[in-house]
Amino acid sequence: MADHRRHDYYGREDQDQYGAGGMMKSMLPERGPSTQQILAVVTLLPLGGFLLLVAGLVLAATLIGLAVATPVFVICSPVIVPAALAIGMAVMGFLTSGAFGITALSSLSWMANYIRRTRVGAVVPEQMEHAKRRAQDVAGQVGQKARDVGQAVQGKAQDATRSVQEGVGSRSPGRT
Repeated sequence: MADHRRHDYYGREDQDQYGAGGMMKSMLPERGPSTQQILAVVTLLPLGGFLLLVAGLVLAATLIGLAVATPVFVICSPVIVPAALAIGMAVMGFLTSGAFGITALSSLSWMANYIRRTRVGAVVPEQMEHAKRRAQDVAGQVGQKARDVGQAVQGKAQDATRSVQEGVGSRSPGRT
């Protein structure tokens, strides 16, 4: 007969996995739930049910109140509609302001944590030396370029001065 022994991921034998009741056995965890898990279910199941019941009651009360108040809204609509719009806009403004404030604070907090994690001291000393040398090279190139531009401007100024002096010297004051 064929041997139905199989090994799971960890190399353990699982003889009964494909036998009678094997499918159910493979779906269940090997251990039962822990005490903490049982206490969480026992505590949260009634609490969740109670909150669901309260939510349903509040919804029903809201619908009944809306059905009773609808005729009053229709009669007083010229006053109530603008007031409701104004209150709605104010609430939207407060909520939007709060959302932007929370977004700004979380962004600043993220940036502070990011900067704190990536300190300059965490950089390898060889990288710092390379960065210093590169900055010195760039500064030297910028200085040389500034000197070249300065000399070019000085040369043009001297040429302009000579041409003005030659133009003034070629004219004599007695000639017309």
